[in-house]
Amino acid sequence: MSDRPLRIVIPGGSGLVGHLLARYFQEQGQHVAVLTRSPYAAPWPTVHWDGESLGPWVETLEGADVCIHLSGRSVNCRLTARNRRELYDSRIGPTRLLHQAFACLVNPPRLWMNASTATIYRHALDRPMDEVTGEIGGNELISPRRRAPEKWNWTVKLVKDWEAAFFGTETPRTRKIALRTSLVFSPAPGSVFAVLSRLVRAGLGGTQGNGREYVSWIHESDYARALEFLIDHEEIDGPVNLAAPNPLPNGEFMAALRETWEMPNGLPAPARLIELGSFFLRTESELVLKSRYVVPGRLLNAGFSFDFPTWPEAAKDLVERWRARDD
Repeated sequence: MSDRPLRIVIPGGSGLVGHLLARYFQEQGQHVAVLTRSPYAAPWPTVHWDGESLGPWVETLEGADVCIHLSGRSVNCRLTARNRRELYDSRIGPTRLLHQAFACLVNPPRLWMNASTATIYRHALDRPMDEVTGEIGGNELISPRRRAPEKWNWTVKLVKDWEAAFFGTETPRTRKIALRTSLVFSPAPGSVFAVLSRLVRAGLGGTQGNGREYVSWIHESDYARALEFLIDHEEIDGPVNLAAPNPLPNGEFMAALRETWEMPNGLPAPARLIELGSFFLRTESELVLKSRYVVPGRLLNAGFSFDFPTWPEAAKDLVERWRARDD
């Protein structure tokens, strides 16, 4: 976009992915600011916003080059009526608020990337889902006699409404990209990699479900590099899948992770056990049992090259870095 350092603002950037991106872009020499409900000490400025109302934080966006919006409560919780409303509001509300903020700006950011999720696609075992041919989920058949559970349908509706709120208001001077992100793997405490590795090292990292459900994933390095690529390629807008080009069935995924950790065996977790465990852990079994067969069609067609295109090499790098941290 420019030979000078870019100004990048990350609303809702206080979580793991926000820290990842802020650190990456700062190391690339860009000027980063994070909008957060709870400002914290960091190598980059953190500015207070509540995600609900306009305030002094709007000035941070004036003249910025890029806005990367990541606000939204984690879906890793039980979808009670109250939680559904809070999850819905935590995504739709801040997105609409940013539209109000952009309308106030003399020089709005030239690019706005808004978080979304690859779970918008249907449960797929038969073929990969890209941005052009992928089918949006909702009430699809997941077996010959069973349709997708109502809670899966609600999640898809949430993401559809989220993207509608993002694209529904025109921003003539701002290019917009919805980041349909798969699982981001990072060797950081609290990450999905940390959770799965804990299971593997405890001997519980066997096949989950029937083992045929696809896992779509992306290494943290490729995630950050992909966003940098999208910043540079001004011809790209609309939905973009953030996923490695080689998703794989859960059975193969967990076997590769066990091999990397040098754990030859792992107790399997059949679907009924996952349903029971998710109830007591106050989470949703959809996170494991929905098959996400997502591929990055637009990134590949535009020439993006993945550093970690396959899971075994990504797992090897993540485990080595985890061990180096422990040492």
